[in-house]
Amino acid sequence: MICDHLRFKAIIMTEDVKNYTLSELKSALSEKGVVSYCACQIFNWIYAKRIENFDLMTDVSKETKSLLLENFYFSKLKILKRETSLDKTEKFLFELNDGASIESVFIPEGNRFTLCLSSQVGCKYSCKFCLSGSRGLKRNLTAGEIVNQYLAVSDLSNNPITNMVFMGIGEPLDNFEMIVKAIRIFTEHKGLDFGKRRISISTCGIIPQIQQLSKLKLGVKLSVSLHSADCEIRSKIMPVNRKYPLGELMKALKSFSESEKYPVTFEYALFGSLNTSKLDAQKLIRLLRGMNCKINLIPYNASQGAFRQPTLSEVEDFCNELEKAGLFYTLRKSRGQDIRASCGQLYALWG
Repeated sequence: MICDHLRFKAIIMTEDVKNYTLSELKSALSEKGVVSYCACQIFNWIYAKRIENFDLMTDVSKETKSLLLENFYFSKLKILKRETSLDKTEKFLFELNDGASIESVFIPEGNRFTLCLSSQVGCKYSCKFCLSGSRGLKRNLTAGEIVNQYLAVSDLSNNPITNMVFMGIGEPLDNFEMIVKAIRIFTEHKGLDFGKRRISISTCGIIPQIQQLSKLKLGVKLSVSLHSADCEIRSKIMPVNRKYPLGELMKALKSFSESEKYPVTFEYALFGSLNTSKLDAQKLIRLLRGMNCKINLIPYNASQGAFRQPTLSEVEDFCNELEKAGLFYTLRKSRGQDIRASCGQLYALWG
């Protein structure tokens, strides 16, 4: 107990070095008289060489090591559980320093290995198909906690992570500052050097943050949970639509697509007897006409609870309407359902 207390006190007095982008680390060390190239060396040790011990950084001076030990610590996630689906999808339950927990999902598909990252402990947006928001929001994750999901899974997995999606627990754009910091850490050339176009942010449609994202031009992809082109139906499925209605949302998304010169992806879960009629398809066609976009259709799995699974004919009729209109879509198969790792199923305990 005494050791735990001392460790907790030390963490309070110091800062998680993984919460710093390279430019922030340069600035913080510069204030203490350390030259900027030393920050580059440290960043490279942490992320390229994967060394989380200042004493092992051989090209860093003793004086600088002493300063680092006085001011920074390395955060880590504790793995509580690891499950593997019949389709080889893996789900990881991680404990955070405060006892709360989150889930991350690793999805292998051919030569593509996608990590689904959580951005918050819980979520406040209460989408009716999603378990993650059923207990509300506890807190945002730090940039370090986001980055640690990547580091932990890449250490545990036999396959390299080729893609990342912010599509786990939480609304990423509701934790905007930390998401941007994490992306800057992921894509820094002197660190992980992860490709910008291999990172996707999924959102329920938070307009002010989409507008901010357009201005930043981070180069990442954007995915939007749409699920209906009818305002009344979408509000029923996703209460956020009442605050950020479709018309305004589409303006923000067109601006983002033009700014990034890349298509926006729309996620459309097919709920039986709710959003799968020919009329629903025609409304979607009208909404997306002229938009640089892709559509992911996801037949809802009834085991998730709130709605009915669509029939095969409902799915086929909906797809036929999109095909006739020349809209590009992909009919996706939900992954990891047997371990509750598919979209809307993540539900970590808070502690």
